[in-house]
Amino acid sequence: MKAISTTKAPAAIGPYSQAIEVGNLVFCSGQIPIVPETGNIVEGGIEEQAHQALKNVSNLLEAAGLSMKNVVKTSVFLADMGDFATVNGIYAQYFSEPYPARSAVAVKTLPKNVMIEVEVIAEK
Repeated sequence: MKAISTTKAPAAIGPYSQAIEVGNLVFCSGQIPIVPETGNIVEGGIEEQAHQALKNVSNLLEAAGLSMKNVVKTSVFLADMGDFATVNGIYAQYFSEPYPARSAVAVKTLPKNVMIEVEVIAEK
């Protein structure tokens, strides 16, 4: 087991790793729309937050020597399922066929009261 970390994604804000590599799999912790350079939530609405969360995922995968094409499973957590269609359109800009398997669920609240969190599992 090997920890993966990068300054191009938000630092862990608790007792967890940004990502863990086990065998040929990389498990990325959920990424919220924090701008790594400032530590602040990106300004704007769900569009900006979705883009930032997915950029953070991409940067974390890059630190593991991977890209979004290596993702086999995603989990998308939304504060409001009413944002699903908007997020789906943005999500499609980051992934290509064959698309990874995915779960999308609405949750009561997310860390720092953000609108979205995305976690992925990727294969080397």
